[in-house]
Amino acid sequence: MVMQAFLKVEKLRVGYGTTTVLDNLDLGIEKGEFVALLGSSGCGKTTLLRTIAGFAKPFAGSIHVADREVTQLPPDKRGMALVFQSYALWPHLTVAQNIGYGLKLQKRSRGEIDARVAEMQTLLGLSGLGNRKPGQLSGGQRQRVALGRALAIDPEILLLDEPLSNLDARIRLTVRHEIRSLQKRLGITAIHVTHDREEAMVMADRIVIMNAGRIEQQGSPEEVYNKPASPFVAAFMGAENLLSMRARVTGEQVEIMEGAFNPSTLTARHGRSLESGPVELRFRAEAARLASHGDGGAPEPGALELHGQVTSVSYPGGHWRHAVRLGADEVLVDADTPFDQGEAVKVRIPAQSLFIFNTPAH
Repeated sequence: MVMQAFLKVEKLRVGYGTTTVLDNLDLGIEKGEFVALLGSSGCGKTTLLRTIAGFAKPFAGSIHVADREVTQLPPDKRGMALVFQSYALWPHLTVAQNIGYGLKLQKRSRGEIDARVAEMQTLLGLSGLGNRKPGQLSGGQRQRVALGRALAIDPEILLLDEPLSNLDARIRLTVRHEIRSLQKRLGITAIHVTHDREEAMVMADRIVIMNAGRIEQQGSPEEVYNKPASPFVAAFMGAENLLSMRARVTGEQVEIMEGAFNPSTLTARHGRSLESGPVELRFRAEAARLASHGDGGAPEPGALELHGQVTSVSYPGGHWRHAVRLGADEVLVDADTPFDQGEAVKVRIPAQSLFIFNTPAH
């Protein structure tokens, strides 16, 4: 994939001083693709974006755009535009002047600048605001000005460094859909850095999940959500409930052995790379089902059933969240109706919602 990609990052090694942040990293991005770099703080996603943009120099490796190597080129010679987290608007310039700033640096004619600025203002819903200063705008409007400034120079690649993190939750929902719609309409290649899982899911064609300076998994939003390749990815994509058990693998079947709080369960291997021995089981709170201890109904084939006791109940909105005690462990399970605190319950996790991994030591 890297060799045919529009943007190619190969064998990239980047660091600061004696600390290596990215080591031997490869990444390919197709023309017109929207890719989200997703990960927690310190995972290397912003370093990767800044290196692609030209603001950080690699120790080794190369960066190509189409057939052109840009590894050692300055930022303004790479055909890219970066929208910063802080927007970095000039406070003393008007909206129109901020949008046209890059064009002015390129020494475009006044008529060309005015026409392009007007086009960007119309495209981004900023018409009539051209004479205002950034301090007279809302957060969402400032974000659009920063986006307009980046798009005005007609870049080959748009780089987005957590541009929505300074917006309140309600505005953020609107603006992320606006950016995605705009990117599809223009057909521009975009790389978006974020630590927000939902933001990456709704905006990106492909999600690249980073951990400790390397790519842990990449794929479509559906793929990384439903088929996490590691315990880290499963947890990052919301499967934070964790149980340690033992399993016996026979061909395409996995038997989760009987424990103090669960009967033996036979489920499908589904192509997973598993060996007999200790395993980690992960699942999402919303994927499990709660039933009263006296419920005589059998779980669906392949589902894991746990026997526990409700220790607390809360209402985060749209569902009831239960903390269920399983000996020394505790899991969170959502339900449409509340169960009583102290009630004995069964937790049932469907086979397709159960992520099984051999423990690292194994």
